[in-house]
Amino acid sequence: MMGDPLLARIGIRLPIVQAPMAGVSSPAMAAAVSDSGALGSIAVGATDADGARAMIAEVRARTEAPFNVNLFCHRPAVPNPAKEAAWIERLRPVFAEYGAEPPAELREIYRSFVADDAMLSMLVEERPRVVSFHFGVPPAPVIGALREAGIILFASATSLDEARAAADAGVDAIVAQGWEAGGHRGVFDPDASDDRLGTMALTRMLVAALEVPVIAAGGMMDGQGIVAALDLGAVAAQLGTAFVTTDESLANAPYRAAMTGDAARHTTMIRAISGRPARGLPNRFAALGATVHPSDVPDYPIAYDLGKALNAAAIAQGEHGFGAQWAGQGAPLARSMAAARLVEMLAAEIERAR
Repeated sequence: MMGDPLLARIGIRLPIVQAPMAGVSSPAMAAAVSDSGALGSIAVGATDADGARAMIAEVRARTEAPFNVNLFCHRPAVPNPAKEAAWIERLRPVFAEYGAEPPAELREIYRSFVADDAMLSMLVEERPRVVSFHFGVPPAPVIGALREAGIILFASATSLDEARAAADAGVDAIVAQGWEAGGHRGVFDPDASDDRLGTMALTRMLVAALEVPVIAAGGMMDGQGIVAALDLGAVAAQLGTAFVTTDESLANAPYRAAMTGDAARHTTMIRAISGRPARGLPNRFAALGATVHPSDVPDYPIAYDLGKALNAAAIAQGEHGFGAQWAGQGAPLARSMAAARLVEMLAAEIERAR
């Protein structure tokens, strides 16, 4: 369908990237999407090098098509025992509602790729076609090693400054993540001022200012949205929320049910769950987070340790309102079907819209 040099270099025919979504996207989803001519993705930021290698192997067992491996490049968390203890005490009454005790202390549950030599070695050995970064970019020697291995590199950016930093670091394409996108906001510094640029404005800004290709991300759920991004100069569109309700998604039944209800029309940014702002469906954790000052929440992913513990305690009592039900503003347009069928429909809608 498309003759863009980046897509040709990757080896895909459709201008569609399935967003990497930790805890939602699966090797089965990535393989189905890639087999359909788009770029499937797995998110390995929540596992270690051995876990990531196993996920890569599972994708390859299902398809020979190229796919994307996504990593978290957040600044390593700075422990603050006083803040973490206060956070535990703040949520202790909520744990008590479900007959549970919070953890005595919190830990950094995800290791950043910027400090993970084992993950780098694994990627250089496995050589996935694409590796993408979220929350920033790794150091120059890491970028150099991945490029030397022939890997194509993407990096998310929410502003022109972030995009320029990523381009200067040597990535091959920028994923322009708009304010309306679901999941974790890819800001490099979660404590800095955020201009909250929408996908369309950000995409056009980056296309006009940069030499590297731009992939639009946020709010697009169908072929018409993809074509709008392409018309602004993007070479492809990245869709995540559109795949949450596909058959291969790891989203549980309550998450899927919420995606089809009123909550889908009222997504909101939530920091309290993980320690970083992320757009999701409004639920009990979102309501709790609305009463909290951002400075009271421990660093990502230390805060996530407590968030996951609270969610597990609530689920044990049949309450699903404390989960990380990430979704973008386009959530009401989600469609439930096999991932390959969704890609097929998106491709047909692109053809009709163009």
